[in-house]
Amino acid sequence: MRRMSWFNVTSLTFGLAFLYLPMLLLIIYSFNESRLVTVWAGFSTKWYGELFQNEAFLDAALVTLKVGFFSATVATVLGTMAAWILVRGGKFFGRTLFSGMIYAPLVMPEVITGLSLLLLFIAIGMDRGVMTIVLAHTTFSMCYVSVVVSSRLVAFDKSMEEAALDLGCTPASAFFLVTLPLIAPAVLSGWLLAFTLSLDDLVIASFAAGPSSTTLPIKIFSSVRLGVTPEINALSTIMISIVAIGVITASLVTKQAIARAKRDEQKAIQDG
Repeated sequence: MRRMSWFNVTSLTFGLAFLYLPMLLLIIYSFNESRLVTVWAGFSTKWYGELFQNEAFLDAALVTLKVGFFSATVATVLGTMAAWILVRGGKFFGRTLFSGMIYAPLVMPEVITGLSLLLLFIAIGMDRGVMTIVLAHTTFSMCYVSVVVSSRLVAFDKSMEEAALDLGCTPASAFFLVTLPLIAPAVLSGWLLAFTLSLDDLVIASFAAGPSSTTLPIKIFSSVRLGVTPEINALSTIMISIVAIGVITASLVTKQAIARAKRDEQKAIQDG
């Protein structure tokens, strides 16, 4: 194996430190006894207790999880359908326009997307709340799911579907029984990506949210403008832990699913 040079090691070290050292300091100071977040006064977990007694943060967290789950689920279904049409649909009238509309949110500024959705909700007389945030997050996260699933469908072996059709499956049953299990890792990755984008979004949610539907990023942003408090450090530590556990779990599940799919393909080829 090629040995890394001192320049590469130094660049990698400073890059990782730039990314993760602030998170490490945030985690450390979440256990600070003092209310001043820059002055260490001893170890304490009292701010976690204060956080779980803060109803405003708890309500915002509940709204964020609800919005993330529903928007990611709807975006995964629509994004998978769009990817299927783009990859397997061949040439049809309006394909270029359809593809451009699917991928437009990838390059569209979030301010423009949020403002256009706000004007749409006002025009149709829809009250802003959880439903409008779900629709807004579904709109911009669907394209990410489509990209992830499309990359898997392009490399997918069509002979598996053809074999299922030859054995008497309908196109719909062949998709649900053969294709969907094989592309499940990509679909799961798309769902996790959409869920993460929903949890992280601030700009679009600020346009689509109403007075009774404040998400966690909006609540944190409004609180930070008055100064960082230990409760925010505790909340950020919990979010970092959840994300880290989720990423590790998803990586392990995806790795096992890919390995299982490869074994099934090899077994099917050998049996055939």
